[in-house]
Amino acid sequence: MPAPRFPAQIGAGCGSILAVNEADIRQLLEGVSTGTLSADEAVATLRRLPFADVGDALVDHHRSLRQGIPEAVYGPGKTVDQVTRIVGELLAHSTDPVLLTRATAEQIGAAVAAHGPATELGSSALWRQPAPWRTARVSVLSAGTADHHVVNECLITLAAFGFAPRQLTDVGVAGLHRLLAHLDEITAAEAIVVVAGMEGALASVIGGLSSAPIVAVPTSVGYGASLEGVTALLAMHASCASGITVVGIDNGFGAACAIARMMKK
Repeated sequence: MPAPRFPAQIGAGCGSILAVNEADIRQLLEGVSTGTLSADEAVATLRRLPFADVGDALVDHHRSLRQGIPEAVYGPGKTVDQVTRIVGELLAHSTDPVLLTRATAEQIGAAVAAHGPATELGSSALWRQPAPWRTARVSVLSAGTADHHVVNECLITLAAFGFAPRQLTDVGVAGLHRLLAHLDEITAAEAIVVVAGMEGALASVIGGLSSAPIVAVPTSVGYGASLEGVTALLAMHASCASGITVVGIDNGFGAACAIARMMKK
């Protein structure tokens, strides 16, 4: 299956860029060394590097250096103004992609109006989407169409981290032949995210078919005793397929972050 395509969008002009990753730090030092940047300018840049106080939020500019992945903006619990200011701070003082997750249409609309167009998928928005640069072949599998909100969060986060993820949808164990029709894709993957609700059995099936790192995401999709994802969560933790990593319920973002940490190149 071809990789999902996200339209590349670049945020509006955002003023001077501060150093927040290794490449920018090197460029900063070279600027001082060659005389194109004064020592005072470099000090001013480094002073803001760890974090910036934007009133009621401390924006972590240092995360990309520490973890290799930049800070994302989590929409729930924030006002439209707070989201817009935090997104603006990240765009103005970094060169990293800027990701807004689980946002309302109002939050995304205000941030886009203030900072320029973004790639939008589900309830997430991404400014400065990078061209895919990681070589790992990553697949995102979902048991049912109802899991799409979690899948979308995972896909756009993987794209922000430089992956070109492949997607297989509606391949749950209730119709195992649908999954087996894609067996070559599954065995070729170098890392797999499995998104499933109900009883979460898809993670064990994939764990028995593939030797790749597998990150399982239980979803809150399901009837009665699915307990809004708790049953899938416990089943994935109790999987007889050894070595599966399990993140929290509906946490497509966390699954993508786990893949980024595992597959650094």
